[in-house]
Amino acid sequence: MARKAGITGKRRASSAPIRVGVAGWDYADWKGILYPNPLPRGFDRLGFLARLVPVIEVNSSFYGPPTAKTARRWLKRVEEVEDFRFAAKLWQRFSHQRRTPWTREEVAETKRGLRVLLRAGRLDALVAQFPWSFRNVDENREWLDDVRRAFEEFPLVVEVRHASWNEPDVFRWLQERGVGFVNVDQPRFKRSIGPSAHATSHVGYIRVHGRNYSDWFRKNAGRDARYDYLYSVEELHPWVARAKEIASEPDIESVDVVFNNHYHAQAVVNALQFQKLLGQEEVSAPPLLAEHFGEALSEAGIPVQG
Repeated sequence: MARKAGITGKRRASSAPIRVGVAGWDYADWKGILYPNPLPRGFDRLGFLARLVPVIEVNSSFYGPPTAKTARRWLKRVEEVEDFRFAAKLWQRFSHQRRTPWTREEVAETKRGLRVLLRAGRLDALVAQFPWSFRNVDENREWLDDVRRAFEEFPLVVEVRHASWNEPDVFRWLQERGVGFVNVDQPRFKRSIGPSAHATSHVGYIRVHGRNYSDWFRKNAGRDARYDYLYSVEELHPWVARAKEIASEPDIESVDVVFNNHYHAQAVVNALQFQKLLGQEEVSAPPLLAEHFGEALSEAGIPVQG
């Protein structure tokens, strides 16, 4: 049976590393808040952010698979940051576009760029993000198992948002197949899945989306409006505890905590706060970010970079 972290399983002397980062790095609204505006010639947003947070979840791979050439470029841009890792969202062809079966060519195309990251030892997780409408029924369980088989060489983790998946047999099923469960923080509506600390593979994963209830389910709300939210330190504390619980599981090799409340770089602020709450000492904020979020950063005891 799959374990809820902190309930069963033999403890080990030390916990797995917890990497705290953000989803994406190429946002126009981050200029003038996190990145300079205008950007100096040669300024590398990915390289800059990789020195602030140890993991970044690739967003663009959801809309189309990265080529091997693109993946090699990403690696080049972070090669001097030794402990940095990527996570990557699986192409939506396998999670949202389910009316027709995928092809072998589509699987092969998706794997090419991801393999570059995996073989370089830089890929923590491949995130299959399913929508709230993806419910726990036989047809969807079969689809999920097909996804698992297609990408079994990767450290696959699955995000489901409907509460029908919150069942012991689901966690047992994931654990038996070595698939990780994504624990989420999101605005809750009807049967939205709630906060948890489940560990079903060697990869622990938490995705933090914000709690913008007014816009999350609003029909015509844009992406920026839905993810416009800044967590308070008090709201982060329970998730710090959950991350530590997951990291203490004997089979867990690493835990990624990824903030997706990206609007105006609020995800970066919360990621830095979270690192500090975990007791990580070498956490500091760029001066530009401190100009906009000085109070929130000071609340967590985060100094400004000199």
